[in-house]
Amino acid sequence: MNVLQEEMILPNGVLLSNRIAKSAMSENLSNKHHEPTPVLINAYKVWSKSGAGLLITGNIMIDSNAIGEPRNVVVENRKNIETLKEWAESVKGTNTQLWAQINHPGRQAMEQINSSLKAPSAVPLKTGGRKNATKKVPQVLSESEILEIIEAFAHTAIILKEAGFSGVQIHGAHGYLVSQFLSPYTNSREDKWGGSLENRSRFVVEVYRKIRERVGSNFPIGIKLNSADFQKGGFSEEESMEVVKILSKEGIDLIEISGGTYEAPAMMGKRKESTIKREVYFIDYIEKVRKITTTPLMLTGGFRTVSVMQDAIASNQLDIIGIARPFAVFPNIGNEIGNESRMNFITNIKKTGIKALDGMMNIIWYEAQIKRIGKGKKPNPDLSGWSVFLNYAWLIIEQKLMPKTKKPMPNKA
Repeated sequence: MNVLQEEMILPNGVLLSNRIAKSAMSENLSNKHHEPTPVLINAYKVWSKSGAGLLITGNIMIDSNAIGEPRNVVVENRKNIETLKEWAESVKGTNTQLWAQINHPGRQAMEQINSSLKAPSAVPLKTGGRKNATKKVPQVLSESEILEIIEAFAHTAIILKEAGFSGVQIHGAHGYLVSQFLSPYTNSREDKWGGSLENRSRFVVEVYRKIRERVGSNFPIGIKLNSADFQKGGFSEEESMEVVKILSKEGIDLIEISGGTYEAPAMMGKRKESTIKREVYFIDYIEKVRKITTTPLMLTGGFRTVSVMQDAIASNQLDIIGIARPFAVFPNIGNEIGNESRMNFITNIKKTGIKALDGMMNIIWYEAQIKRIGKGKKPNPDLSGWSVFLNYAWLIIEQKLMPKTKKPMPNKA
């Protein structure tokens, strides 16, 4: 049998039907009020039939005052519980699990659509897709605000469980808030939330513990974690492995490995010659971390050929193959991998030719393909980079023009 079709039992006893997972991608498909839309839900209905054992949603933000992109879904109360149930039921009748990725962007929120940015320390974002925010120094989170955010992660998780999602994943990578706490570059605090690695990892541990307290032992909790930040003074490989040990001891169910931030986008950047030969990003790290934990490991970044995927599982380097962008171009990818009807899943984006814009294409071109899938259309490999950019720019303008409403109090009933 194809090793990628083997079942996987998580530490809490939950069964994944195979070793293929759709890793989180930004869908940017909420409506103007950050509610899930029929287009978003329909995309997951299509992917539910893809043959993957696990689908992980893109960013679901826990706070309407901290939004990463103009059309991120926000879940901070039960106002949209019926729509969330529809989303969770998109995998009904299949052997596919649907986990919700929950996130807070911290300083990596878009300045254009957020009135204020808050982070562990007053370190501004310098480069990347949010280049306009270079001079925006984030406000330092107070102790009470940190505790409120930890509570908000747990509150969002229990709502999603009630809605019927199969599990949740904490986004602890790519320079978002959890990642900011872990990194000595973005966390220069001198209280119990900064300084030593023990202190810098306190935030993610408390987020995990608070979620586990709310959802119980039988509900899967995973995390997406950087192998390293790949920037001077940032979260290192050695520190990452220590955090893996900490979270494994806490009992987390699945650790997905990625790497980089939007200042140093290793998850989207050029690969070393050795990486190109082996196809996959972060494979050297995964081989090291495999030796220090028995917690199931998922690796995302670069998997494109079935033979490489099979070798990674057969050699016990990891447990779950994480695939992101190819799902936006090959929506039946899990079945094609399983029956080996397609052996290569190379994707090539169309660009504008302007460097300042084309960095964004690594995200927004795929978002546009997901939108096509959600509308019942086939992905278009020739989709114009210019049309994608102009549509995205309009979303930012539209969100900026939205009247600001008072944030509703969480419904804890």
